[in-house]
Amino acid sequence: MLRILDKYILKQYLSSFILLLGLFVPIMITVHIAEKINKILSNNVPLPEVLEYLLNFTIYFSNFLFPLFLFISTMFFTSRIANNTEVIAFLSSGVSFNRFLRPYFIGATIICSGALVFSAIFVPEASAGFNEFQQRYFKNESGAEMSNVFRQINDNDYIYVSNYQSSQKRGFDFTLEHFEGNKLEYKISANNIQWQDSIYVLSGYKKRVITPYGDIIDKRPRLDTIFDFDIEELTPNSYIAETLQFDELNEFIAKEERRGNANMNLYYVEKYKRIAIPVSAFIFTLIAVAVSSVKKRGGMGMNIAIGLVIAMSFMFLDKVFGTIAEQSDFSPLVAVWIPNVTFGIVAFLLLRNARR
Repeated sequence: MLRILDKYILKQYLSSFILLLGLFVPIMITVHIAEKINKILSNNVPLPEVLEYLLNFTIYFSNFLFPLFLFISTMFFTSRIANNTEVIAFLSSGVSFNRFLRPYFIGATIICSGALVFSAIFVPEASAGFNEFQQRYFKNESGAEMSNVFRQINDNDYIYVSNYQSSQKRGFDFTLEHFEGNKLEYKISANNIQWQDSIYVLSGYKKRVITPYGDIIDKRPRLDTIFDFDIEELTPNSYIAETLQFDELNEFIAKEERRGNANMNLYYVEKYKRIAIPVSAFIFTLIAVAVSSVKKRGGMGMNIAIGLVIAMSFMFLDKVFGTIAEQSDFSPLVAVWIPNVTFGIVAFLLLRNARR
């Protein structure tokens, strides 16, 4: 009996989640294309680039929304079996409510483990491609400043590019300024900079050295050289952390801390969310079961309405505290985990009520 119950619920849990993904992802892509089609056509974007962008878009947003998809799918099928009095039949046969939850935990573990692997392998690359496409073709929608990358790489050197293509490791309108104290010693500029075979290739190279006797100008159509910074540092601060795998992100954070980067909270929020998001899927599963396993007078619609209010509240809280942490000195660890802790308590209270 128990093994049959486990297989039945686990099958419903996983199949409902896959079905919901299959339904919502095409809708999500269609709505996004409808919103961006004018920009795509006006920029004459090649079809292969559009298709690659849509794939990256799907991976990028599915990673953030999968707990919500899991929550809705769990609400749906649990409400259905509750309305069919199947839950009452299970519990009346001697199965405890805690035992009834076991296949849900197994299913959540399978999906969350897959999500962790997915986010570690596929999401960083998809994030880089998604943001690069956005900045190349849609940058005017969010402001040109999103494309301008300005970074201090050490005590004396500052670099700038107007735009960076992570897939090709190439930046445009590159400049490097070297200071001694407050005095500019020299400035290097190039039409573009590209990382090739462990060296930097500068096209349209120009170096201006400032001396007491006048400026010394050196111009070349191309120069192969070495700089004391990584090409990935030309990625805009707004999304650089999203493009790094977990071990690379830890190395990047350590390096930026040594440099005294003022945007550290932005990177820590990204780091902590990679663990917090899968954990939230467990919490959503518990809330979904607690709310939908009890047959209500309003039926399945009432259960789903209550569940959506809870889910939207979680997402609102997550967004608010994430933004506060990114733009202030508020602890990123606390900010990221406040929604999980808060709704973990909600899940506990709802489950206690459901057991009664």
